[in-house]
Amino acid sequence: MASPPPSPSAGTPSAGTPSADAHGGEPAPAAQRAREGLLAIPRGVAQVDFQPSVWTGLLFLIALFVGGWQFGAFALLGVVTATVTAYLLGVTWDRVSIGLEGFNGTLIGVALVLYLGATWSTVAVVVGGAVAGSVLTAALNAVLTPYNLPTFTAPFCVVALVMAIGAPSYGRVWADHASTAPPSATDPGTAMTWHDFWQGFFNGVGQVFFQDKWYVGMIFLIGLAVSSRVVAAAAAASSLIGLLTGWWLGAQAADLGAGLYGYNAVLTGIALGGTFVVLSPAGAVYAVIGAATAAALTAGLTNLFNVVGGHTLTWPFVLVTWVFLAAVPIFSKIRRVS
Repeated sequence: MASPPPSPSAGTPSAGTPSADAHGGEPAPAAQRAREGLLAIPRGVAQVDFQPSVWTGLLFLIALFVGGWQFGAFALLGVVTATVTAYLLGVTWDRVSIGLEGFNGTLIGVALVLYLGATWSTVAVVVGGAVAGSVLTAALNAVLTPYNLPTFTAPFCVVALVMAIGAPSYGRVWADHASTAPPSATDPGTAMTWHDFWQGFFNGVGQVFFQDKWYVGMIFLIGLAVSSRVVAAAAAASSLIGLLTGWWLGAQAADLGAGLYGYNAVLTGIALGGTFVVLSPAGAVYAVIGAATAAALTAGLTNLFNVVGGHTLTWPFVLVTWVFLAAVPIFSKIRRVS
């Protein structure tokens, strides 16, 4: 089972790091430090789903390249830029080496290439966005640490939303942007078919990385199972919860099939289902409620952001999980992971 981070963050640490902290201690040999720095890249990708596993990160990268070369390439650009920026600015090595400084950059890369297309201007925007995300991560950590709340993917959400709002004003950036309208825009209707259901189940996992091909979502789920079968089970259950919550509320079937009601539920379910909250009977119920809430909030935030293209991103997960973690001290049957 994953354990919580040593300081508020979006990911989970591995069992110690061989390299010294950036602020003291005996430095590790250069070769060992270089190896840990290299492994921080796949860990940064895995930490999007709270996992510190190198193998999980590599499987996630394979899934992204299967989804499209541009997603894998720009995810790497984002995670490398964010990781190097954090290291150069002096973030403690224990955070950098386990990928806690890379996951927001990963998502920034994937989101912006989806919105703007694979061009040289997008390369520059992703690099700038990943650098900004690193600075924002540090700022939010400083603000949220006294409240024992992680930053989660809030830095990514802020940077990607600002970029999406501003991009149409810049012709060179916006010239080759892709259409990101939801599937329901061309295929309306609320009658969910079996095809929508089973594809939506896998896509709910894949949409954490903006992927809407069911087999890509399945690779992500396998990657989670490599790190932790409990986490994989939480992700699968949460994707199902998000799918059924959207269906029960009458969401558009095409959007359900694309996984748009599942991915925020997946992240919330993993976070509350053993990563930051102790996995007990009461904790499991708490995670289920959180996952359903994140799914239900998706439509509201999508409508709120319609003026800027409906880019919901992972805001439902961030907001719901912040609230649920902040409430933990009041509930005697719910405990934070120590």
